[in-house]
Amino acid sequence: MSYEQLLERARALTTGPRRILGLVGAPGSGKSTLAARLAADLGPELAVVVGMDGYHYADVVLEALGRRERKGAPDTFDVGGYVSLLRRLRSGEESVVHAPQFRREIEEPVGSALPVPREVPLVITEGNYLLLREGPWAALEGLLDECWYLEPADDVRQARLIARHEAFGKDPAAARAWALGTDEDNARVIAASRHRADLVVHPD
Repeated sequence: MSYEQLLERARALTTGPRRILGLVGAPGSGKSTLAARLAADLGPELAVVVGMDGYHYADVVLEALGRRERKGAPDTFDVGGYVSLLRRLRSGEESVVHAPQFRREIEEPVGSALPVPREVPLVITEGNYLLLREGPWAALEGLLDECWYLEPADDVRQARLIARHEAFGKDPAAARAWALGTDEDNARVIAASRHRADLVVHPD
């Protein structure tokens, strides 16, 4: 499916009541890039991007739990907080909902950084585990109007990941080790949820 077709499919979700479109895929699959492009082309009056990564546990919490070296795994997120946010966004009861954002330059979430006005009809949310249904992630059932699974070629995805880790401070060896270790472990978990997607997208 071409980008233009994806854009029109997203545009169709902007009519009527508030809708939530999910973009899911393994680390490095292009979720943030596609979400940002769709939102830019639809315009701020129609769409806003709210990432799941805003609900990463802070590093101090991960260290206390002994999970810092597994950051990005399903049990390193405040799932209940994310579920609550999606419910608030769906309800449309508040004039503005302030969502957290994940800032890659500090590798930490920042609370209440993104205002989402009630008038914006489409929320695009992207993250790794939108289709996971184990444990607390099961509460996501029914909260997304559509969910698209992004599936680029593995070598392309892994190369992107290594470059990203290097850009944000890891040395080449550490970047490669994380991308092919922790990230790849998470990718296998995410791939197991692929069958629940409404659409599989193969980005360039």
